[in-house]
Amino acid sequence: MVLSPTDPLSRGQLRRMAGLARDEGFAVRWQEARGGAGAPLKAVRELAPLLRRAERVVVGDPFSRYVHLLLSLAGAKELTVVDDGTATLEFAAQLARGERLVRWHRRGTGGARERLLAPVSRLARRRLAPAPDRRVEVFTAMPVQPPEGVDVTPNDFGWTRARFGPPTVLPGADLVGTSLVETGVVDPERYADAVHRLAAAHGARRYLAHRRESPDKLQRLARLTGLEIVRPELPLELVARRGPTAATVLSFPSTVVHTLPLALADTPVTVAVCDIAPQWLKDGASPRAEGFLAGITGTARGVRRLPAPA
Repeated sequence: MVLSPTDPLSRGQLRRMAGLARDEGFAVRWQEARGGAGAPLKAVRELAPLLRRAERVVVGDPFSRYVHLLLSLAGAKELTVVDDGTATLEFAAQLARGERLVRWHRRGTGGARERLLAPVSRLARRRLAPAPDRRVEVFTAMPVQPPEGVDVTPNDFGWTRARFGPPTVLPGADLVGTSLVETGVVDPERYADAVHRLAAAHGARRYLAHRRESPDKLQRLARLTGLEIVRPELPLELVARRGPTAATVLSFPSTVVHTLPLALADTPVTVAVCDIAPQWLKDGASPRAEGFLAGITGTARGVRRLPAPA
């Protein structure tokens, strides 16, 4: 089931991923879960019987309040969280500490909506924890430290390597974009300057944009740096496998510093991660931001470490 988002780029990427899933023999149900005032209630009503009958439920975003609502309706004996995002690190840590599930870059309590959904989120947190009659598994490429009783199955990107590539490797570098500006963590001026310096220092030619990066920001980066801005139509791991891919892939702390070394393990491509300097952070950024971003870089395996541009 795809609980379709409203963002056009995310919808397009998920449409293409749904096509890949169908090619692999899965039946895919596209659920318009957010389009219009009545869509959420309609989706819950239609999905509730399926969830109640399911012996195993697999979810992709344990922080989603929508997923929390659906989990409150499920009584599955097996629950699997599939997520290679950096947020998986925070999810495992919060679950182990028994804390409410909240994304690392968020500040405050979230207002009236969060308070209204608090009972649902508490129930979902209990469903995401192992119990005598329920097995909980996390399938991820991230180096998580799960709470006792939660099984971790490492994602080594074996399917991705078998299904695509290996890619043609070109000279130079590609730079992977991040949405840290859009999420209010990094100052936009500092970010633009860092991209400019990083691209110049390493001879980068392409900027592979995150799907949540704003068009205005990307246009400015193109003018400032001369980089070719590319909006990937698939997750970056698949884009890199299909190629062509630069000999060096530069990234700020993000999921790809953990996943690309696995997806490109049989290639000569080098993945390099550039630290986020503390002075790049906005005054209103979450207090956890600096430590969380440093942790992403520090736990990445098989990457080259780069200092933040001076």
